[in-house]
Amino acid sequence: MASTETLTGERADLLAMLAKHRYFLTFPTRGLTDDQARERPTASELCLGGLIKHVTSVERGWANFLVEGASAMGNFDEMTEDDFAKREAEFKLLPHETLAGVIADYEAVARRTDELVATVDLDAVHELPKAPWFTDKAWSNRRVLMHIVAETAQHAGHADIIRESLDGQKSMG
Repeated sequence: MASTETLTGERADLLAMLAKHRYFLTFPTRGLTDDQARERPTASELCLGGLIKHVTSVERGWANFLVEGASAMGNFDEMTEDDFAKREAEFKLLPHETLAGVIADYEAVARRTDELVATVDLDAVHELPKAPWFTDKAWSNRRVLMHIVAETAQHAGHADIIRESLDGQKSMG
């Protein structure tokens, strides 16, 4: 297996972008209590702990997709009410959960993804699972990794807004 420290080119670029946006996702949680990480200070239902849980789940799912294909993600049409409830709970830091715990889980998922960046065939293509938000039929592993970067960056922006709404702290500027 290739070491992530010795990668160059496209793989090194993917790892650098992932690291940057992961940092900007978790940095807004600095110094917060679990209760603060549960707060929803904007009109949105989003909280900082929930955002990290959601991105962890999304990255874990896509990492599994890189290895197993569409079967790793399930079919949207077959989702049950329980599946939808679990998905909704992803966006909340539940009373039994801690910010430190969800960050540790995120870091473990990130390490696995980084190992996959170093080893997967970037040109391999997998059929996408059935879901209303997919307009394509298949994605390459490269496209999946770019999607993980984009998803992380989008939610890092949400995290910055939520933190600034909590106590005025900014990630940048």
